[in-house]
Amino acid sequence: AACFTIPVNDSLGSIFDAVKHTAMIEQSGGGVGLSFSKLRPKGDEVKSTKGVASGPVSFMTVFDTVTNVVKAGGKRRGAMMGVLRVDHPDIMEFIGAKEEQGVLSNFNISVAVTDQFMAALRKGGMLSLRSPRTGKAVSKLPARKIWDAIVKSAWASGDPGVLFIDEINRRNPTRHLGLVESTNPCGEAVLHPYESCNLGSINLTRMLARKGKHIIDWEKLRETIRLAVRFLDDVIDVNKYPIPQIEAVTKANRRIGVGVMGFAEMLVMLGIPYDSEEALKLAGKLMGFITEEARKMSGELGLKRGSFRNFRGSLWQKKGFRAMRNATVTTIAPTGSISIIAGVSSGIEPLFAVSFSRRVLGGKVLHEVSAAFERVARERDFYSADLMAKVAKRGSVKGLKDVPKDVQRLFVTSLEIKPEWHVRMQAEFQKHTDNAVSKTVNFPKSATVKDVEKVYMMAYKLGCKGITVYRYGSRPEQVLFVCGECE
Repeated sequence: AACFTIPVNDSLGSIFDAVKHTAMIEQSGGGVGLSFSKLRPKGDEVKSTKGVASGPVSFMTVFDTVTNVVKAGGKRRGAMMGVLRVDHPDIMEFIGAKEEQGVLSNFNISVAVTDQFMAALRKGGMLSLRSPRTGKAVSKLPARKIWDAIVKSAWASGDPGVLFIDEINRRNPTRHLGLVESTNPCGEAVLHPYESCNLGSINLTRMLARKGKHIIDWEKLRETIRLAVRFLDDVIDVNKYPIPQIEAVTKANRRIGVGVMGFAEMLVMLGIPYDSEEALKLAGKLMGFITEEARKMSGELGLKRGSFRNFRGSLWQKKGFRAMRNATVTTIAPTGSISIIAGVSSGIEPLFAVSFSRRVLGGKVLHEVSAAFERVARERDFYSADLMAKVAKRGSVKGLKDVPKDVQRLFVTSLEIKPEWHVRMQAEFQKHTDNAVSKTVNFPKSATVKDVEKVYMMAYKLGCKGITVYRYGSRPEQVLFVCGECE
């Protein structure tokens, strides 16, 4: 498992226990989700010292500093998700915490937005900010002021993302154990404190058969899903855990997350543009099939091996399931590393570009051209070295007269796809996914703050559990960029 959450409670001992546990997880190669919502706000009283509290953001810098020191697994720096509820008194400081370049660089940050906040925003009302220590309202702010700050900051740098925390808890199958407060660093693993989730993603380009044209091999996909569920469940038992608390909670819930990668290439092979109603329809059918088959397999394992320990009282029991081995079975992870190994697009993302550059560890830059495009160019007999050089320079085939119009339509890139299609695709997958969906809505550099606001609001209305955006070029260094910028 590489996804963990650690509780941070309102005492110095708990905070530094969390710091120690985070360091141990990062040492083993994992990423950590942390909610700071229980910490008293800046300026609140501290009776034991007769002083005042420094607030959640100040303690986040401690975690950030420790992560700078501890290299995850000795090879890469750890990653963290920092979460704060929208009704915490320090919410405005939190929203702007990463405005200065290099500050909290090991954190993704997300605001846990509530239905109450969204209702106040819709009505143009005020939101009461409550002390987590007393539960009492200590101040009020216009919901619009908080929302505008979130959206403007996300436009400027990509942070903060938004977690729709009430939707997360409504759909949590183990909500009888308490409220979920945070996710893993990429947002797809919705976890209780001290929980982890084993993830595995199916390469969809290998789930096709060719009978004149490509079609989905549903039987092969079914067999792969069943094997994946068994495999991930076995991993829970043979895994080595960084701390005993994580082992106990993980084995009590046995969350797994079967997901996908190579979705964009699969659509290309099927002849379906990403930003089309046909693609949305296929996404729902595909993910519905994966989740249904994964649940069937988990149910069978539950009858053979026993249900997860917290099955009694779970939504599964309430829905009439006889047994369930795993509290959750599906998750859409970003698959950043494994998709590179497989040579396919990440998760459910569209093609970033037909040709692009990737900045890796040590500042080295690798240039990549879509193997799918080269294959289609050769099959359709419009391949040439000159064309490939043009594509490598531009990153896109849009408007290239050497490329047939239908091929241009298929190889639409993340920045050419309207943001609304990104959100609709995420929402379609989320309908059929137990955990959450990790997806980034890509904006061109010219996008406005209003464009970002529209996407955040749309994600809430369509039932997404969270949303992350990135406006091209809004950070001094970004991992992926079109090749024309390499020079």
